[in-house]
Amino acid sequence: MSAVHTRLALLGDVGRIAPLFDAYRQFYAQPADLARATQFLHDRLSRRESLILLATLDDGAVAGFCQLYPTFCSIDAAPIYTLSDLFVSPSARRLGVGRVLLQAAERLAANRGVVRLELTTAHTNQTAQALYESLGWCRDEIYRTYTLAVLRQAGTAIA
Repeated sequence: MSAVHTRLALLGDVGRIAPLFDAYRQFYAQPADLARATQFLHDRLSRRESLILLATLDDGAVAGFCQLYPTFCSIDAAPIYTLSDLFVSPSARRLGVGRVLLQAAERLAANRGVVRLELTTAHTNQTAQALYESLGWCRDEIYRTYTLAVLRQAGTAIA
């Protein structure tokens, strides 16, 4: 069995991560768009708006990624990370890649003085929920999440 290695992604890794990011978006019912996925990741990393943990196998193959957005919690008056994206290549599933990425995210957060990691997932994504809970993540029973669509499509404001 191949070992899973993680490290922070660099701007030069965007081309390796983008196909997985595009597959991740497709998992959430978005159309395939590798150019958009590539540009989005490039913008996030070049602007230092996110941190991406890259998982590889012994042979160097990209196995998965985890994207974290630094933000703050006003109640805790402290920094937190929003774990926005976690995806494992279908060929690397059942190798523990997701678990290794989540543990790496926790270590990174602790090393940087971040007090909490937060994430949301689809109600139907029971596989991910089981993984999160096995690692000590707790489902929020106090707060509800709401969203408001501000733009219907790129560049078009809702009147």
